[in-house]
Amino acid sequence: MDNDLFETGLARRKATLGAAYVERNLAAADEFTRPFQEAMTAWCWGFGWGDDAIEPKTRSMMNLAMIGALGKMQEWETYCRGALANGVSKEEIRAIIHVVGIYCGVPQALECFRVARKVLEEAGEL
Repeated sequence: MDNDLFETGLARRKATLGAAYVERNLAAADEFTRPFQEAMTAWCWGFGWGDDAIEPKTRSMMNLAMIGALGKMQEWETYCRGALANGVSKEEIRAIIHVVGIYCGVPQALECFRVARKVLEEAGEL
């Protein structure tokens, strides 16, 4: 594994998802899952998020749209929190959900709204 990509990824991952969350995930990794956690940190966060071509806020918005389209709501909740940390506003989250609804259907948009409401309430945004 490329240690530079891992370290870059670890810093980006912590900045977006919170150090406590990331450290819990890494600490919970065992012999079976640790290689994936390390590779995902290096590849997704080091390679995918490690350059400055797209600012973190925009990357968060892209992730919400893509993960919402996939219907992976547990991940969507995590990335919704990260999006707030990266400066995505409540209004922007709403607009992203509208796009998910247009391209992926009303039921998926309703799921995104349900999860976003929970995250926004926890964050004191609603």
